[in-house]
Amino acid sequence: MYTKRIIPCLDVSEGKVVKGINFVGLKEVGNPVELAKQYYEQGADEIVFLDIGATHENRETMVDVVKEVAKTIFIPFTVGGGIRSVQDMQVMLRSGADKISLNSAVIREPQLIADGAQMFGSQCIVVAIDAKQREDKSGWNVYINGGRIDTGLDLLDWAKQCLELGAGEILLTSMDADGTKAGFDIEMLQAVNAIADVPVIASGGCGSLQDFAEVFEKDAADAALAASLFHYGELSVGQVKEYLKEKEIPVRL
Repeated sequence: MYTKRIIPCLDVSEGKVVKGINFVGLKEVGNPVELAKQYYEQGADEIVFLDIGATHENRETMVDVVKEVAKTIFIPFTVGGGIRSVQDMQVMLRSGADKISLNSAVIREPQLIADGAQMFGSQCIVVAIDAKQREDKSGWNVYINGGRIDTGLDLLDWAKQCLELGAGEILLTSMDADGTKAGFDIEMLQAVNAIADVPVIASGGCGSLQDFAEVFEKDAADAALAASLFHYGELSVGQVKEYLKEKEIPVRL
């Protein structure tokens, strides 16, 4: 049985780690290099770094910050935000990233998934999907530009397309749950995990040790990503893993 991964997420804006609720009301919570080192030392399995303003502000990801983070951690490191071409992916990988997270750019140009997978291998390509439940509760729509634009795309249709194009992982964020600490969106995660033949990373809403356990016990994801809980010191990665071990959920200690 594969071990379940615990992944702290650094949402970075203007060089600082920030966190909001439902993708708005962002507050500064720390320095990305210092936080990445802290989580590495706590036993994080991976770190995800998302430059959340890059696409909206139409600029490139902060290469210098990526390089600094890569020097301080020795675990897989995923970088996303403002990556619009294979050349951009190459720059990030050369700067120390192990994986590339693609979101808004691949909605506009899905072929980028296939091009990246062909050039660097599927294991390098993480497609990040931000989704929100439709008002009629009939399913979920995909959003881009940091949750600002509703693409009108159905989540399951888009996830299938990403998989067919060569995505190696799906990082799935519930915009409804994001920052609420009310728990992961289990229904949405299960729906995608059921059709995915690659790992699904759960994101958005984690608020307790029980939430981490639930997402794995209900077969909703292969990895759990959290931000607020770790940033505000409410839990450490080590505490989460010890709890999961007690629940007989396989983790790497």
